[in-house]
Amino acid sequence: MSDIGLVRSRTLLGLTGCSITIECRTGEGLPGTTIVGLPENAVREARDRVKSALGHCGFDYPQRKVTINLAPGHISKTGTALDLPIALSVLGATGQIKTHRLEGFEFLGELGLFGELRTVTGALGCALATMNAGRTLVVPRANGREVSLAPAGSINIADNLLQVTEFLNGGADQHLPLPAPAPYLVKAAPANQFDQVIGQHAAKRARLLAAAGGHHLLMVGPPGTGKTMLARSLSELLPDLADDQLMEVAAVYSASGRERNNYSKPPFRGPHHSASAPALVGGGNPVLPGEVTLAHKGVLFLDELPHFKPSVLNLLREPMETGVAVLARANYKVSFPCRFQLIAAMNPCPVGLSCREDACRCSHAQVRRYQGRISGPLLDRIDLHVRVPEIPKSVLTAL
Repeated sequence: MSDIGLVRSRTLLGLTGCSITIECRTGEGLPGTTIVGLPENAVREARDRVKSALGHCGFDYPQRKVTINLAPGHISKTGTALDLPIALSVLGATGQIKTHRLEGFEFLGELGLFGELRTVTGALGCALATMNAGRTLVVPRANGREVSLAPAGSINIADNLLQVTEFLNGGADQHLPLPAPAPYLVKAAPANQFDQVIGQHAAKRARLLAAAGGHHLLMVGPPGTGKTMLARSLSELLPDLADDQLMEVAAVYSASGRERNNYSKPPFRGPHHSASAPALVGGGNPVLPGEVTLAHKGVLFLDELPHFKPSVLNLLREPMETGVAVLARANYKVSFPCRFQLIAAMNPCPVGLSCREDACRCSHAQVRRYQGRISGPLLDRIDLHVRVPEIPKSVLTAL
């Protein structure tokens, strides 16, 4: 019986799948399991999920001292994607699977207590890194839709732990099922919002120029004049994503644990004005992409622009200039792509009226203070500024 098991896996750092080797060794000592190699809480809890899953699938968990090392030790490991490779390393160390079949494969998957495999985040980024390394990645079936974007033959999917172990213990001609074709590659007809905007010919012209040239756009006008509808209909004018762009956007959404109905369409993001700095540009623990990255190759719509915190808005200056959001913290430094098109909307004054002498009750100081919440350097990066005035009642009632 072997007392060492080695299994390859991946952990996500930014959008990159870093290679991880899981080493398991059983030895003399009091029964217990120790996981080393900078595991976060979710990784430490894997020992209980693995123990329950192995027992339910008919395998024996070693009644010895079990040490599991996640190498390299200087990279922090987060999430539940290492459950499956940890379970296989335990089985390899106790001789319950054929370890030579592990060569050429990497494994990702969260284990349920009964051995079922559940979805993990960042599967597409890990799949692309595994393909570049010349190996095949095994992921849960729940991730099959997103990883089917990767080249055929580099991905296998499985439903549960037993299916993986039967493959490893089976003959050379036994294969895991392959992912089904991605249904989101069928292009759906977008909803037409352009014709629903009445009047606003100057704003429509500015929107066409913004879409044609990739310019940032600021619309200023009172409520109810169609600013939000104009912004949301901008995606109708943008072309479908090319294959390489589609892959970049899909990797971003995979890393954030989100899915899209149609990956071929440019993304549209409209965060609330209460969004924090990590929500807008990224961050957290584990580090996740923010709204600027989720809008990569698409549109970032900021409604009620002066209501965002000035400190948060100023964080947009470098990403708008470079197309990259760089997050530098004490224990990591990652870069997220964020070549987005900013569409912003705001009222002309705090009350939100059209600032006519007979309508606006704001003082000049209030208006200056309200508009001053947007810094000059940020406004300089917005190419097009357009007024969106009120529509005369006669035009509305004539329809």
